[in-house]
Amino acid sequence: MYLFLAQAQAAQRPPMATHLVFIGLIFLIFYLLIIKPQKQKQLQHQKMMQSLKKNDEVITIGGIYGTIINVKDKSVVLRIADNIKLEVQRNAIAGLRKDKPEVSEGQMETKT
Repeated sequence: MYLFLAQAQAAQRPPMATHLVFIGLIFLIFYLLIIKPQKQKQLQHQKMMQSLKKNDEVITIGGIYGTIINVKDKSVVLRIADNIKLEVQRNAIAGLRKDKPEVSEGQMETKT
């Protein structure tokens, strides 16, 4: 009787190959959804940092907008306002500034 029960339990277990295929599928999905897009984004950011040049308008990872006035080996000098210069590392540049918010005096509102 016990021999029969042991054989029935052994027959119900899925083979080890099924577990390996399942783990492989999980890794493949993880790679396609997380690792590959992150590598592409990192490569794109490195190319952007290498192509920085004078008069590019950028934003830093701290949220500071500025215009590059000098490019050095490991840093860039930004003009963030009239007569205000800031030197930051190249990897502190988050990206190029795409839009330029233009606010005229007629558009400004004051709340009273």
